[in-house]
Amino acid sequence: MSKILYTIKQALQQLLRNKTMGLTSILAIMAMLLILGLFFVMSVNVNLFSAMIRQDYNYVEVFLKDDITQSQQDSIISSMESIDGVKEVKYRDKTEAMQIMKKRWGDSGYLLDSLGDNPLPNSVLVNVKDVKDATYVTDSALKMEGVESIKYYKDTVDKLTKATNFLQLASLIIMAFLIVVSVVVVSNTIKLTVFARSKEISIMKYVGATSWFVRGPFLVEGMALGFIASMLASLITWAVYSKVVDFIGDQTMTILSSPLVSPAYMAGNLMVIFLALGLSVGSCGSLISMRKFLNK
Repeated sequence: MSKILYTIKQALQQLLRNKTMGLTSILAIMAMLLILGLFFVMSVNVNLFSAMIRQDYNYVEVFLKDDITQSQQDSIISSMESIDGVKEVKYRDKTEAMQIMKKRWGDSGYLLDSLGDNPLPNSVLVNVKDVKDATYVTDSALKMEGVESIKYYKDTVDKLTKATNFLQLASLIIMAFLIVVSVVVVSNTIKLTVFARSKEISIMKYVGATSWFVRGPFLVEGMALGFIASMLASLITWAVYSKVVDFIGDQTMTILSSPLVSPAYMAGNLMVIFLALGLSVGSCGSLISMRKFLNK
């Protein structure tokens, strides 16, 4: 216990001695984590939107004109049922469509009550056996009299998937670069402390101090830098994201019929990721510096 307390005490003293370099290290790690947080937030929300769209991936929704007659409606449904590859055809009136939209909007569903008359059209949901059949169903439906438009998400999902893959690849490349920069900065910070205590370290090793007893304070110092940076980055990301959700949350739901990921969920996951990366970067920077200058 006394060794642990000594290690922590020495690490804190070293942090106070090198305030400027310590602050530089914290800012470098924090910048790396904030950029990671930006890509993480974007990727998670794109994945959520894509997942909600995939719920209707095997469906083609055929919107009907308001002035359509009952015979035209029956004809469209009958024609849809006769197409090869169609598994099921279901009629959805505008009242049911509004109820579904309110359910998707959750607590914000009350906003739709201000619309007055229901602006949503009646529609026919066509469940296809295979996604490949949806293109033929779409082309056939567009030729039918009384059809207003078609909602089919395949192209959108493909684009979202490409966007998600791009974000993930870009974040990995940028992260790799920033991690290297952060490790170098932390390593240089520890080097200054090692140089400042070089005589003391020599005496400690001369009287029999083990290598890890000497290294302990430097390792804790690096981890402390990473911990402080990760906590600050988590707090900043949560605060900014919460403001963004409050500002554009309802508008996003209105346009995309998809909510943004909640700040609470985002903060919890980001804190774990930031802590793991912050502590790892701080530790690696310390170990690299000690390996070179403490002559294990």
